[in-house]
Parts: sequence; structure tokens; C-alpha cells
Amino acid sequence: MIDPDTRDLLIATPEAILEDRDLMNALIGANERQMGSNIVDLRGIAMERLEGRLDRLEDTHRTVIAAAYENLAGTNQVHRAIMQMLDPLTFEDFLKTVASEVAATLRVDCVRLVLESVQDDHDPALRRLGEVLYVGEPGFVSAYISGGRNVPLRPVVLRQVLPQSDALYGDKAGYVRSEALLKLDFGTGRLPGMLVLGAEDPHQFKSTHGTDLLAFFAGVFERTMRRWLS
Repeated sequence: MIDPDTRDLLIATPEAILEDRDLMNALIGANERQMGSNIVDLRGIAMERLEGRLDRLEDTHRTVIAAAYENLAGTNQVHRAIMQMLDPLTFEDFLKTVASEVAATLRVDCVRLVLESVQDDHDPALRRLGEVLYVGEPGFVSAYISGGRNVPLRPVVLRQVLPQSDALYGDKAGYVRSEALLKLDFGTGRLPGMLVLGAEDPHQFKSTHGTDLLAFFAGVFERTMRRWLS
């Protein structure tokens, strides 16, 4: 028998039973056992199906909410990086900020700005700008993005990678496991460039990830670079 106090409490607040899924399942199960195995409870079957749909709906809801929070966090992250990138007043400070503050905000381990040029990359003026700047010969950007294959070039490419040489990443080549390649257009009459974001985490940049935020960041970056190049 149910304790009198417990019975009075349940009678006074029956919604407490209805809102407890485990308790309701136990009551339905007890009811089915009393009916016997030769009776089909269509109402119970319908409730099980509704419960399954509710579980799937809740899972979808949690996934959508998590994706929304992740997208909002990514948007704020890119906005902070852009504000940091717009602060420097000299090109040298600009590159230093990109390699330090912007890289930290975007949570990447390595940043490289690739410029195509016929100029020797051993020029002292270029060396003073630090390792963040990489000067490649004309055609380097397309070859690196495509991997030497004859494929259309997308403005943003995310991929898992194991660098075959240290030409681009230098002493950090052994740590890079994924990268984001942002193709840069510096305007008519200028060779293209590329911003490379390298990460030690192999899952940070994958081909299945969205690229909208990085495409926006690349658009701001290339417009800032046009100012310095002119």
C-alpha cells in the first residue's frame, strides 16, 4: 500500500506524475503487464512512437542551439581579429600584429602571408618583416592551393595536411596538421596573394566546415593589403 502522506501528495499534485517520463513509463509498463500478452495496447504503441519523435526533436533542438552558439562565437572571434588587424599604422607593425594578436584570436598556430613576386626573398628589406611574409615566384599560390592539379580554385580552401617541406612554414612545418588557405586579390595589374592559417589540431580546418566567416575575413584582409601595396 502507498503511504497515506505520499498518496495525498500525489492526489494533490497529479501533474508531477505526468511530467516525470520515467514514472509514466513505469505506470504504462505495469498496465500492459496486467492486460496480458494477448492484448495489444494501441495507445501504448502510439505513446512510444510519440516519445521517440520527441527524443529526436529534442536532439535536433540541442544541435541547432549548439550550432547557433558556435556560429555566434566564430563571428565574434573574426570581428575581434579584424579590429586588431586595422589598428597598426605601419606595414611592419601590421604583419607583426597578424602573426601575434590576430593569430591568437583566431586560435591558429601559424600565419603566413604569401606574396608572388619576381623579387628575391633574400632582400634585407623583406627579411626585416619577419617570417610571417613568404615571397613566392609567380604561380606559387595557384600551385599550392591546387596541389599541382588542374582544378578550379576556390577563394577559401580548408584541408587537413601534413607539409611535405618546411619551405612555407619553416620550423613549424612539423606541427601543422590542418590549414586554411585564403586566396587574395590585390587588384588589377597585381599578382595574387594568399593568407595561410596553420593549426596543430588536424580537425580545426576540414573540407566539410563552412567558409563564410573566413571569406569575409579574407575580403577585409585583401582590402587592407591594397592600401599598403599602393
